[in-house]
Amino acid sequence: MSRLRTVAVIPARGGSKRIPRKNIKEFCGKPMIAYSIEAAIDSGRFDQVIVSTDDAEIAQVANQYGASTPFERPAELSDDHTPTIPVIRHAIQVLEAQQQLKLESVCCIYATAPFLQASNLVQGYDCLQANADLEFVFSVTSYAFPIQRAIYIEPENGIVNMFQPEHANTRSQDLREAYHDAGQFYWGRRDAFVNCDNVLTSKSAPIILPRSQVQDVDTFEDWDCAEKLHYLNM
Repeated sequence: MSRLRTVAVIPARGGSKRIPRKNIKEFCGKPMIAYSIEAAIDSGRFDQVIVSTDDAEIAQVANQYGASTPFERPAELSDDHTPTIPVIRHAIQVLEAQQQLKLESVCCIYATAPFLQASNLVQGYDCLQANADLEFVFSVTSYAFPIQRAIYIEPENGIVNMFQPEHANTRSQDLREAYHDAGQFYWGRRDAFVNCDNVLTSKSAPIILPRSQVQDVDTFEDWDCAEKLHYLNM
């Protein structure tokens, strides 16, 4: 195996509950995970694209599309409650032990990111390399509606209230635009992934994606929306 400096790690466990087998479920003509693997390979920024999985069938599909599966993810890191960073940290530790060399940069890419583009991974890499003070660079997109006017519903009586009623009459253009994690990728320095528990730090920078390129895929309703968005973007 050649020496690795920069790797993509795609977490893909086999026990997804809300959409069973969603990581390899066919999405618009190919397995969902194939989109993430192909974007990572096409970016040309990785010495290796690795899938961290506990599932033999996912590993087989990942290999078919060009990713490597150099280890099996342990069961204690494959349940419903395991956060992402410990999975990336485990991949770093195993890869470094295998090659006796420290990695430099790691990119966590989610397996359910069918709109991920290679150019955005390149943007993230370039941003991290150009700013020595940064630890993480990750994808975000803007909210479609001002969050300052968000409402909640009282469970007792169904009455609605604003979270920030002081903005009830503020013009939209006068409110600060808000963003959320797009859930596609997290570039990070090796030491940052090893030592931090959260990518949202004062040393993190965003790559802003258009909303037409972002869709959560956690439920069947999400899946249907993603398929419609895929065909609209074609």
